[in-house]
Formats: sequence, C-alpha cells, structure tokens
Amino acid sequence: MTIFSVHSTIFSRASVVLLSSNGFKRFSFASSFSSTAVYSPRLPKVKKQRRYPIVSAVDIGGVTIARNDVVKDDDPTNNVPDSIFSKLGMQLHRRDKHPIGILKNAIYNYFDSNYAKKFEKFEDLSPIVTTKQNFDDVLVPADHVSRSLNDTYYVDPQTVLRCHTSAHQAELLRKGHSRFLVTGDVYRRDSIDSTHYPVFHQMEGFCVFSPEDWNESGMDPTLYAAEDLKKCLEGLARHLFGSVEMRWVDTYFPFTNPSFELEIYFKEDWLEVLGCGVTEQVILKQSGLENKVAWAFGLGLERLAMVLFDIPDIRLFWSSDERFTAQFGKGELGVKFKPYSKYPPCYKDISFWISDAFTENNFCEVVRGIAGDLAEEVKLIDKFTNKKGMTSHCYRIVFRSMERSLTDEEVNDLQSKVRDEVEKKLNVELR
Repeated sequence: MTIFSVHSTIFSRASVVLLSSNGFKRFSFASSFSSTAVYSPRLPKVKKQRRYPIVSAVDIGGVTIARNDVVKDDDPTNNVPDSIFSKLGMQLHRRDKHPIGILKNAIYNYFDSNYAKKFEKFEDLSPIVTTKQNFDDVLVPADHVSRSLNDTYYVDPQTVLRCHTSAHQAELLRKGHSRFLVTGDVYRRDSIDSTHYPVFHQMEGFCVFSPEDWNESGMDPTLYAAEDLKKCLEGLARHLFGSVEMRWVDTYFPFTNPSFELEIYFKEDWLEVLGCGVTEQVILKQSGLENKVAWAFGLGLERLAMVLFDIPDIRLFWSSDERFTAQFGKGELGVKFKPYSKYPPCYKDISFWISDAFTENNFCEVVRGIAGDLAEEVKLIDKFTNKKGMTSHCYRIVFRSMERSLTDEEVNDLQSKVRDEVEKKLNVELR
C-alpha cells in the first residue's frame, strides 16, 4: 500500500510529520505526497552541478543500470541528479547489521511466526517504474500534487523513481500473488531537516480474502477484512514496541476504504506507527480479482528505526563511519545509538525575491545538489511582501558534518555556490 511521517509507504512515512509544509497531508501508509504543482515538462533545464562523484552504473537485482538511462542531462523532463542515482542499488534494507535491515527482519520474524509461509517477500524489485504503476494503479488523482516535478523524480514523462512500494501492488496481484510484503528504497524530493531525506525505505503488506474466508465468520466482507487487519497490526506493534497502549484513528487514503492509522503511546506521547485500510474494490477488479476483499498497510522503516534505535538524524542511516555502523548487530532490535560526536554547526542565511514558479522543494534540491549531506537543515526564517507585490524569502541553511568539523573556507564556498545556483536555476533575485 502507499502512504508518508519519517518517510513511510502511501501508508507509511519517511519523516516524523503528518503534514507537509504547505498543509497537504501526504498519501501513503508509509509516506505522503506534498507539493503544489502538477507535472509540467516545460521547466527550464540547467546543467546539473555535481558535488558527488559520477557513478557510471549501478546494479539492482543483478541488472546493471547505466547512469545515462536515469540521469539525462539534455532531457528537460528529467530531474534526477547524480546524488540520487548514486543511491540506487544501495538497498540498506538488505543489510542485516544495519538498523533498517534489522527492523525489516524483525517484521519478517513476526509474519513468519504468526502466518507461517503465508506471506511472500519481495525486496529486490526495481525502483524505476512507470507513472501508471506509481500513480494510476493506486488511484492517485490525475491532478494530485504528488505527480509534480516538485515532488517526484522523473526519468522521463512516463517513468519515475518510485515514491512508494505500492507501485508494485497491481503487478504482483496480476501475477497471482495474494499475500505479500514488499520492501524497498523509495524516492521523493523533500525538505532538508533531521527527519527528511530524498531516499528512504518502506514496507507494504497486502492480504486478499475469498468468500470462503468471511462466509464462515458470518461477517460482512469489508468488516471481516478490517478486523483481521487490526488484529494483525496490533500484534506487530506489540512485537516491535512491547506492551503499549494503542488507538485507531479514522483517516483517508485514495486507495482504501475504510482507512485507519495506528498510534501507540510511547515515551509519553502518541506516535503514529503506520497507515492501512481495506483496499478499494476498483483496484482488485483492475487486477482481475472479482468477489474478493483485501487489506493493505504501509510503514516507513526510517520513521520507526529512529524511534527504536534513538537515532537523531536521518542522514546517519547513510553513514559509512564505523563509529555508527559498528554499534549495530544482526538481530539486535532496539539497541540504543550512542552519539560519538556532535560537530559544530555553521549557519548561513540567504534572501531573495521569489517568482510565482518558486517552490521550497526546488530550493532544497539545489542546496542538496551542492552541499550533499553537509546540509543539515534549511528553514524559512522570514518572508514579507513589499508595496510592489514582490515577495521575499529568507532561509537559514545549517551546514554540519556528522564526521568532522567544517572550515569557514569550505562553508563559505558552499554558500557562494548555493547563491549562484539559486539565482541561475530558480529565477529569483538575490537580495
């Protein structure tokens, strides 16, 4: 299923927030969609800055994908930078000693123990999918903001980097799979702070029922699926978090009805764990499943791993520093991360007059393209509109390395490049 709070699927989240900065609730059990514009191929194309080494090819599931097939410098509809292409194939969820892999395996253990051999597992499906798979097959409206170049990484007008693991749902159903877990890396253009990153990991669960399943219970099929779903996920929450208080919250997703969010009372606050619901009948019928009902859930692995392992910054999941990686072992769920150092932050402000086409996601993408993971946070600290109707934004950029102290010289160089690229790419006037 698809969802977004630290990034999840359309049912889950990759960030620890419920609403995007513009107030749109993200669709996805594990994550949501944010933004304000619909896909348009007419954005100005500027040659991409490269802070990252150029990776010529990556291997995904034994298939080699060339850079030029994903990063198309001369295609105005392509917005995939080298920094994102370099993450393809890294698959943190398949590393048994990494917090993401440890959490994934813990969820697998729950399903293996309680539903022996009933759920198939898929974790090596290509993240390059069609717009039909990513949007249409899960009933995302044609004019929904999630289809925007501002939110989604487009390879070309018909191909994207998946925004959620739900992109594989219809294909698996058509191939005859009726109960499955899909885990994978997903991609979304987003803000810069400690809980958001343009690449994160989601898991989706899907379960189909036939008339013989609910007829024995004497229950309405939709009610039967909803009750089975809640029982399953309450058990999963206890498996991960222990004996905790839980509550179900009614919500809305375009692909399920009814739809729910599961919250637990953890560390003296209510925490959203995942999103879920009973699958819309049109999805099943389009996949050739008549007279069936199904449930689906989605969760964001980073979101839960940050809570379970006490990891304060989402960038740490991508660190190769042994002071981070050596703290975790196979099967060790909930080992608390011990901070090894906190290097000083460097603050830089930038102000400019914006145009009507300006979006914060595009600004953050420029900053990430130059500073990479040295950009810890980008925050709007001031805005105003003058008598001529011109609007000014002032952003504070926090630069900080997780591994060393930054010098004034390199921070000034990064800021200078940001100023140049912002003016060049985003059609703004620096102040």
